Amino acid sequence: MERGAGIARDGFELAGRVAVRYGSDGASGRIAWRHSPAADDLFITSALGQGIARITRRDGEIKLVTADQKEYGASDAESLTERVLGWRLPLTGLPDWVQGRADPARPAQFTRDAQSRLSELRQDDWRVEYQEYDGARPSKLRISRADLEIRLVVDQWVAP
Repeated sequence: MERGAGIARDGFELAGRVAVRYGSDGASGRIAWRHSPAADDLFITSALGQGIARITRRDGEIKLVTADQKEYGASDAESLTERVLGWRLPLTGLPDWVQGRADPARPAQFTRDAQSRLSELRQDDWRVEYQEYDGARPSKLRISRADLEIRLVVDQWVAP
C-alpha cells in the first residue's frame, strides 16, 4: 500500500487549473473539487469562470451536469465523461493520484524522486507524472493514457 507523508486519506478540497488534450481537441479552465470517501463534487469552469461541467459521485451514482443544465448519469465517471465531454476522467484513481500515492486496491508500478516522493505512477493503463510538489503534496501533474492528456496544477489544498 502506498501512502504519502502527512496526507489525509479521508477527504480533501482542492482548487486549481486544468488543461485537457484529447485527440486533436483540447480545453482548459479551472477546477474546484471536494472529495470524501462517500462523495465527490468536481466543478470545472472556463478560464473566465463560466461553468463547463459539474461531476458528482454519491451512493455509487455518477452525475454530470453541463453548462446548459443537461443532466447525465452513469455508474462510472470514465464512460460518462467520455460520452458527454469527449474524454475520460479517471475519477476512480484520481483521489489517490492527486495526493501522491497509488490506489491501494489495484496493482501499480511507480518510481520515486530523491525525496522518496512519487515521480511517476502507472495504474489502470494511466500514467501519472508528478512534475512539482508543494511539500508532501503534488502541485503539478500530467496524467495520460492513449491519446488523452490531463494537466493539473493545484493552486490550493484544503485538508480536513
